[in-house]
Amino acid sequence: MKTKQIGMAIIAGAFIFSACGMGGQKKSEEQSEETKSAKVEEAAPLNGLTEEEKADGWMLLFNGENFDGWRGYNKETVPGAWTIDDNAIKINGSGEGEAGAEDGGDIIYDQKFKNFELKFDWKVSKGGNSGVFYMAREFEELPIYRSAPEYQILDNENHLDARLGVDGNRQSASLYDLIPAKPQNSKGFGEWNTGTIIVYKGTVIHMQNGEVVLEYHLWTPEWEEMIENSKFKGWTEMINAGGEERMGYIGLQDHGDDVWFRNVKLKVME
Repeated sequence: MKTKQIGMAIIAGAFIFSACGMGGQKKSEEQSEETKSAKVEEAAPLNGLTEEEKADGWMLLFNGENFDGWRGYNKETVPGAWTIDDNAIKINGSGEGEAGAEDGGDIIYDQKFKNFELKFDWKVSKGGNSGVFYMAREFEELPIYRSAPEYQILDNENHLDARLGVDGNRQSASLYDLIPAKPQNSKGFGEWNTGTIIVYKGTVIHMQNGEVVLEYHLWTPEWEEMIENSKFKGWTEMINAGGEERMGYIGLQDHGDDVWFRNVKLKVME
């Protein structure tokens, strides 16, 4: 009888061990599937869309090869200072700021957008300065920044602008000279950063490297007051960003420095 009980115990133990082994194998298989999934996500093509992004309505604003869809502000073609460099849009800076541009100037994507989410990667040369404009309109006698809010692009460590303005509102991802980006989490010159701009029924969000850094609201009394208490005082074109249509162009700034953009993509939000 005792022998039988010992035998039963051994069989039971073997069953438990086997079951645990199977459970471990199943868990391992599940982890393997999760790892595969993560790898698929990481393998999103440079300047391309994943199948999920395509299904979700994202569109590429830059294909990595040419300037299809882009032109100069108040121009029909892209100025020669803008080139394609290592699968990125590059502004080859004059080294003399905005005033020194030779065959340069700001460029826009030739389609207006209303409610949208815009994503892009950016990097700057040492001391680099640029910006991403949105809700912009074209005026023959006015520069793009008169009508458009600006997502600041900057080498915070080496460009003088980072020390100017108020409370860091000229540092990267800030609403230029109006609202500082907090937390300030940009990477140094020569490194790629990710930026996101969301505009939805007047609510605007800036993100930098995966974090929300500011929020504000267009076309409100607070917005008008903020403009009137800034160096943009009297700029009715900016107060009425997007005009009566409440829509405008996406623009990239030539501020006289070498700056690169890639993975520029946009989703229209209804």
